[in-house]
Amino acid sequence: MFDSGVGGLTVLHECLVSLPHEDFVYLGDTARFPYGVREAEELRAFAFELAEILLARGAKLLVVACNAATSAALPALRERFGRVVGVVTPESQLAARATRNGHVGLLATPATVASGAYASAIAQADPFVELTAVPCPDLTAIIEGGFPFDERVVDTVRGYVAPLRAARVDTVILGCTHYPLVAPMLQRMLGRGVRIVTSGAPVAHQVEHVLGARGLASPHVGEGDYRFLTTGDVEAFRALGSTFLQLPLGEVEHVTLHAAEAAA
Repeated sequence: MFDSGVGGLTVLHECLVSLPHEDFVYLGDTARFPYGVREAEELRAFAFELAEILLARGAKLLVVACNAATSAALPALRERFGRVVGVVTPESQLAARATRNGHVGLLATPATVASGAYASAIAQADPFVELTAVPCPDLTAIIEGGFPFDERVVDTVRGYVAPLRAARVDTVILGCTHYPLVAPMLQRMLGRGVRIVTSGAPVAHQVEHVLGARGLASPHVGEGDYRFLTTGDVEAFRALGSTFLQLPLGEVEHVTLHAAEAAA
């Protein structure tokens, strides 16, 4: 599993709960964080490199726990590597099933919104669902910047919610794996009647389905292992990562990238 930073740990948490017997390796590309403002071609290059690192360590299935990378690179990753699960389609299918009035909202990074990946996935799931997408250029960095949240975060989130309230959405997709950290704040601003859809549970369900269908599920009982790699500062990753994962991280290994790409 890989992500631009620690946000994907919210997806890993659900996988650890749903598939406790599986082993997981998580790679956070914090040296090149954030992904949400980068071009699609650059994101595809990053995704290929991270996938190669994980496959070299024996991964049997790749999970792209990053919405921007999924939007830009998932088809190319599947063409090159085969078994790859992304976050966009499982979320979109769940949102299309959940909406009662046919109005779904999306909060995501500019790169994810611009890709049109969610609009396409929603249309495939239900062509009669109307999507209101709101790009959030600074929310990911604000969330990863640390805790507790202050009034700046509250004001920023309130501004992003306003177009969704105006569109009368009854379901909102959190199109970035960092955003579940502000889900309680979003719920308060959106109202109790609006369902918030995050990627963790539907991705965990798809991972379980793929492993079972391909005969790749672990035969072991009991708890598997989970390990962490980062391209950035190890201590910073460990400190912030425990908040996202809601479990201790233990040892974190540093991974060195190509100099030109790491400096990008």
